[in-house]
Amino acid sequence: MNTQTSLSTTLHFTPLLEPQYLWAIAFLGSILLLLSVLYYRRGTIIRSLTFMAFMAALLNPSILKEQRNTIKDVAVIVVDQSASQDIGQRKSRTNIALKSLTKQIEDMDMFDLRILHAPANGTLQNRTDLFDLLDQNLADVPQRRRAGVIFLTDGQIHDIPQNEETFNIYGPVHNLLSGNRNEKDRQLIIMHAPAYGLVGKNVTIKYRVEDTKNIGQPYASVTLTLHSGQQRTFNVPVNQEQSIILPLEHPSQNIFALEADGIKGEITLANNKSAIIINGVRDRLKVLLVSGIPHAGERTWRGLLTSDPGVDLIHFTILREPKKFDYTPKNELSLIAFPFKELFEVKLYDFDLIIFDRYRVNQILPRHYFNNIARYVREGGAFLEASGPAFATRRSIDHTALGDILPGKSTGRILEQPFTPHMTDLGHTHPVTKNLIWNNTVTEKGKEPPWGPWLRTVIIDPVRGDILMNSAENQPLLLLDRVEKGRVAQISSDHIWLWSRGYKGGGPHAELLRRIVHWLMKEPELDERSLNITVHNNNITVRKQNYMKTEKETIALTLPNGEHITVNMHDNGQGFLEYKHNGDQLGIYVFEDTHGARKFAIIGELNPPELRGVKTTAKKLQPLVNASRGTTIWLNKSPTPSVNASKNTQHFGGSNWLSLKRNNDHTVTSVKDIPILPEWIILFSLLSVLLLLWRREGKHS
Repeated sequence: MNTQTSLSTTLHFTPLLEPQYLWAIAFLGSILLLLSVLYYRRGTIIRSLTFMAFMAALLNPSILKEQRNTIKDVAVIVVDQSASQDIGQRKSRTNIALKSLTKQIEDMDMFDLRILHAPANGTLQNRTDLFDLLDQNLADVPQRRRAGVIFLTDGQIHDIPQNEETFNIYGPVHNLLSGNRNEKDRQLIIMHAPAYGLVGKNVTIKYRVEDTKNIGQPYASVTLTLHSGQQRTFNVPVNQEQSIILPLEHPSQNIFALEADGIKGEITLANNKSAIIINGVRDRLKVLLVSGIPHAGERTWRGLLTSDPGVDLIHFTILREPKKFDYTPKNELSLIAFPFKELFEVKLYDFDLIIFDRYRVNQILPRHYFNNIARYVREGGAFLEASGPAFATRRSIDHTALGDILPGKSTGRILEQPFTPHMTDLGHTHPVTKNLIWNNTVTEKGKEPPWGPWLRTVIIDPVRGDILMNSAENQPLLLLDRVEKGRVAQISSDHIWLWSRGYKGGGPHAELLRRIVHWLMKEPELDERSLNITVHNNNITVRKQNYMKTEKETIALTLPNGEHITVNMHDNGQGFLEYKHNGDQLGIYVFEDTHGARKFAIIGELNPPELRGVKTTAKKLQPLVNASRGTTIWLNKSPTPSVNASKNTQHFGGSNWLSLKRNNDHTVTSVKDIPILPEWIILFSLLSVLLLLWRREGKHS
């Protein structure tokens, strides 16, 4: 804070009474003086002097001498260094103007000059936010010290305040534009693109090719590039919304590109193209649910699967074995025979997932059908087993061919006690169980889970697979495993239904079961062995669970500019292979592993605001400039505008000059209060005037 010292002298009053009493005395005295003029006339001057001396004594006047430190006002230059500033001569004009303005303001020695460059990390920002940085840097400057703000920009600012009441808080705002008038630009804008679609189906994309008015071409040529690399070209009218149908060929990310042809004299081609990412999801999963003896949890499984419109559920519950004897008359039985041959032989491979819920071996399903199910899994099928008490008995499916594919073996033990399901270390990082949310709380390592307890667990012996959740006494609760081409999940408890009923707070039963089912269906987003991409600012982290315990693995990387390189993921000591890439380009980064699986990372937005409007414009800042009495200057006409300082004026600038506001703010470092007259002189004067008035009145009485 730069200061200059000055001395100020002012007349100061320190009343002896509260203001309301002073006003009352003044009013009463004035009435009495008026009456004396009307009735007595003589002695009016003496009476007035007496009253004035009395009031002066009550006001207690003094001379106040202040030593002041005049504080320099704060002026700010905000330099736009976004990607659109790289177009044409904008950056060079900005630098020339910045150098000139800086020298002029510093030579004036009246202001504290602050120069801000925004966005902070330059061209990797997908939008131009200048006011956010400006407000942060002016937070310590009171409004009375703000001399004004000078923007060196192309006018494409995306965080301009909309509240008119805040337009005057910066002082005069000056908009110095770095581009040219009447620039030409064509841009392709995606109006609507769904985030998801069904694999094998088509989706409709809406887009528009926008031309500035000075181009004058009615049509534009647009090229579509499909995920497979195939291209199609067609002509469309400009400035009109268009539709295009795209096929989704596989699950997960499907990437398409649209590009409009360039025109002569266009300021940039960067916004002529746009990328579209649509996640494909499977349609109509066929699920076979086989339940054992009816129990409260059966409804949970059925409710979850039937609530998903993408699931075709076939559900059978074993209510009565064929040879079971009871006294119900046959003509009153409404049960149907279990179609085991059709389900487990003829149409077995039509199912995407088979679920055994509390199933126990009985006389209905011949043992050789368990062999069919095990073979179905090994050849790419999916199997989920929810263990009930029967799993710990001789009637456990662990004693069939299914025991060869289950990750947990029966021990014959059951724990009947409350426990809270909790994550293992792997469970906190595995896509199936990490970041489970319940009651707006995310599960965190080392903290008590936010859900309610279960009351029973079947103790199993884990022989393979991944343990994601534990039960009582840290016994395995949820296991996932790969069996050749297929996948198996095992839950060693039948009490997940307690969560669905809200028992002691309930729990995320629907989300957990949904994730398990999707993992069994080999959805890429839940595949712990697939490449996991995270992006923070311009830093890309590629992770893959290190199941093979290798030191490194090579992956291919394609940069947004089309360059192909190979990089290595290394073990990070936390069970993952990891690679970090510092992206220096906006756009899509493609990572491909040795098996041909691809994942994509995006720095910025696919269609960032920074590239949606690149034509230099004064319109966006104009309301703020007008309200603050600032000015707009085109640097191509006035590359080095002059700067002066004004205390207050109707306009703080013109076409080639601008003015900063002088507020003359100060701080007081010392104060000296000197009475005009000592108290004894005031008292003597009052007594003298009163005595004179008494004598005069006495002569005329």
